[in-house]
Amino acid sequence: MKTTTCIAIMMAALTACDKSGSFNNKNKNMNQKEKVNDVAGRKNFGARHPIMTPQPCIMIATYDENQVPDVMMAAWGGQCDYDKITFELGAHKTTENLKLKKAFTVSFATEEDMAQSDYFGLVSGNNVPDKVKRAGFTATPSPNVDAPIINEYKLTLECRVVEMEEYADGGARVVGEVVNWSADESILNADGKVDLAKLKPIIFDSSALIYRAVGDSVGQAWLSGKKFQ
Repeated sequence: MKTTTCIAIMMAALTACDKSGSFNNKNKNMNQKEKVNDVAGRKNFGARHPIMTPQPCIMIATYDENQVPDVMMAAWGGQCDYDKITFELGAHKTTENLKLKKAFTVSFATEEDMAQSDYFGLVSGNNVPDKVKRAGFTATPSPNVDAPIINEYKLTLECRVVEMEEYADGGARVVGEVVNWSADESILNADGKVDLAKLKPIIFDSSALIYRAVGDSVGQAWLSGKKFQ
């Protein structure tokens, strides 16, 4: 797949785990000293920092107790049911807001807003409460959940928290139910469907610590493999 590398360094704090690797510490089965067998003919890395690809750049927006909007970037997330998404977070302002409001919106970083999205992951709402404004972005209250819609993001899911497993270190695993999603008409195709070629979302390359653009179409789902039937 053809890809274009976006010039940006991804800080470890942008991922949904914290710098100490607390997610690995929670998994009692992940023993870094455990002896593993090498796979012949390949370079073996053990269990530390496995590469999962692609990793999304999801932008989680929440309100605090004073209805101040906050946004952070997370990479450890995905869809877990037809109308549900899930993600892992360390101890962040967003985590505290989720515990309080039980609601959030999710948008997706794109080539156009890569720098602003990166900034949202670099600074904490605990230290920079007006970071949405500093990035030149604006927020509108969701009409469906107690969370902000970041107007500059062109694809947004409005979600309520239906499951939240809190960790001793302040982090959490969150499952959210999508109650509505909306898209700016500029990213729709002639059939009224979202066109990712127009949205131009970016993904996190956890091997090189960079952002990459989503590549060109290389085949049709549920059709390209029929030649093997």
